Amino acid sequence: MAQVLTLPRMSDTMEEGVIANMKIKVGDVIKPGDVIAEVETDKATMEWESFVGGKVLHVKAKTGDTIPVEGMVAILGKEGEDFQALLNGAAAPAPAAKKEEAVATSTTTAPAPMAVASQPLTTTATTATNGTADGRVKASPLAKSIAKENGIDISTLHGSGEEGRIVRKDIEAALQNKSTNSGMMAAPMMAGQESYTEIAVSQMRKTIAKRLAESKFGAPHFYLTMEINMDEAMKNRTSINEVSPVKISFNDIVIKAVAMSLRQHPAINSSWLGDKIRFNNHIHIGMAVAVEEGLLVPVIKFADQMSLSQIAASSKDFAEKAKSKKIQPQEMQGNTFTISNLGMMGIEEFTAIINPPDACILAVGGIKQILTMKNGAVTETNVMKVTLSCDHRVVDGMKGAQFLQTLKNLIENPVRMLV
Repeated sequence: MAQVLTLPRMSDTMEEGVIANMKIKVGDVIKPGDVIAEVETDKATMEWESFVGGKVLHVKAKTGDTIPVEGMVAILGKEGEDFQALLNGAAAPAPAAKKEEAVATSTTTAPAPMAVASQPLTTTATTATNGTADGRVKASPLAKSIAKENGIDISTLHGSGEEGRIVRKDIEAALQNKSTNSGMMAAPMMAGQESYTEIAVSQMRKTIAKRLAESKFGAPHFYLTMEINMDEAMKNRTSINEVSPVKISFNDIVIKAVAMSLRQHPAINSSWLGDKIRFNNHIHIGMAVAVEEGLLVPVIKFADQMSLSQIAASSKDFAEKAKSKKIQPQEMQGNTFTISNLGMMGIEEFTAIINPPDACILAVGGIKQILTMKNGAVTETNVMKVTLSCDHRVVDGMKGAQFLQTLKNLIENPVRMLV
C-alpha cells in the first residue's frame, strides 16, 4: 500500500519549512525511527524522524525546497507498486502527527484506491505506552542521545509525549530521580514573578540619543590615552584654595589646561562641516553634567581668557543650574571642545562619544596612587588617565598626541597656567 509522507507541523507557528538536508532517495528502504530530512522551521533546524517504514518510491522535495505544512515530500510503498494516483492527488494524506519538542514525526496517508484496507503498512498506537507492536521503544533522537550519555535505560521509562513517546523532559525527570536516589541534592526549582517597568522617553533623552547616535555612527572615532602625574597639581591646588574666593576643583584645573592647550593646537578646536573644516579662533569648553534624564553640556565661553577662580565659579554655577533644570538653551550652545569627567565616581579610565559639532572630547578619569621608582627609591605618586576621542575626518593621530603632550605638561607644571 503506497502512502505519502507529508511535512508535519514542527512548531505552533510553523506554516512551512525548508528542507535543509534531504536524507532519503529513491530506492532507499527506511524503517520507523530513521531520519527523513533536516527541516529548517521558523524557530530551529530539526530532524524529521519517520514513524513508518517502506521503500522510497518517489521523492518530490529536495534540499533547499520550501514545503508547506502537510505538503508532499515523498511516497513510500512496496517494490514495483503503482503510486501515480497519489501523485495525481487521487488520495488525500492523513493528518500530520503533532510536533514533538525536539524531533518532528512523519505522517501517513489514507490508503489509495488500489490498496487493500486490511493490509496497512503501519500500526498506530492508541494507548499511553512507549513501545510499538514490534517491541521498539519510541523516543526522540534527542531523548535517546541524552539517555545514552547519562546511562539511562529508556525501556524502563514511561513516555509523556505523543502516543507514549519518550521526550527530553522524561529523561530529565529520570536524571533528577537518579540524583535524588544516590543521595545528591537536585537543583532547586526557583519560582518567582517576572515583571518590568516602562517609562515614556522624554524629549531630552530622545534628543541626546539622536545626537549621540549620529556622532558615534557618523564620525569615525579613534582614541588616545595618556597618564598624567598629578603630584604638583595636588600641591598647587591646596595652595591656590588658601587664597581663592571660590574652591578650585581638579576639573577646573583640567578645563584651564585644556583651554590653554587648544590655543596652541587649533586643529583640535575644530569642526567637521561636510564640505569644509572649521577651525575656531575662540575657545568655548563644554562640561558634561549628569542629570536624572541624561547628560547636559553647559558651555564655558572664552575659557582660555579666564582665571582658575573664574572657571571654578562658572562651572559651579552651571552645574547647579543643570541639576535644578534652570539652565537656559543658549547656555548650552557654541561649544568647540567638550570635557567629560567621571573621576569623582571612581572611574579610572573610559572613552567618551564626541559631542557635535566638536571634533574631539576629553574623558577624564580619577586620581589614584601608584608605586614608582624615583631617584633609585620606590615612592608613591598620584596619576590620572585622560582619553582623547577624535574625529578622524578632522584630527590625525599625531595632532591628537601633540595636544595631549601639551596638556600633560601644563597639568604636571600648573604654575605655567598662571603666567
